[in-house]
Amino acid sequence: MAGLTYLAGHDPHDPSTAMPGCPVRHVTGLDCPACGTLRAIYDVLHGRWAAAGHDNMFVLACAPLLVGLLARQARAVRDDRYAPLPAPLAYGLGAAALVWMVVRNLPGWLFTPGSHG
Repeated sequence: MAGLTYLAGHDPHDPSTAMPGCPVRHVTGLDCPACGTLRAIYDVLHGRWAAAGHDNMFVLACAPLLVGLLARQARAVRDDRYAPLPAPLAYGLGAAALVWMVVRNLPGWLFTPGSHG
């Protein structure tokens, strides 16, 4: 919650704002499947859905599934039980993330996360 509170008041589109960097991008120079997620969350918190889609449409499209999985895991922890992610779902999400990483790094891709405001 503290992270969301900080993010709500600090624009990650502004390069002078203190935000964590992407280790994948730092090492490879490529945008990883999560690159732009902080910006997208900031945009959603401020009602800027088109900008959020520009920053990371993969995470935005997967958000309902991810929220559902987080709620499922929270219930499992609360009930002190084990709730593994079904293998087909895990492999499917992993494959989709890899495809997204390739697509978003193709030359000419229009939706590169950045400081578009």
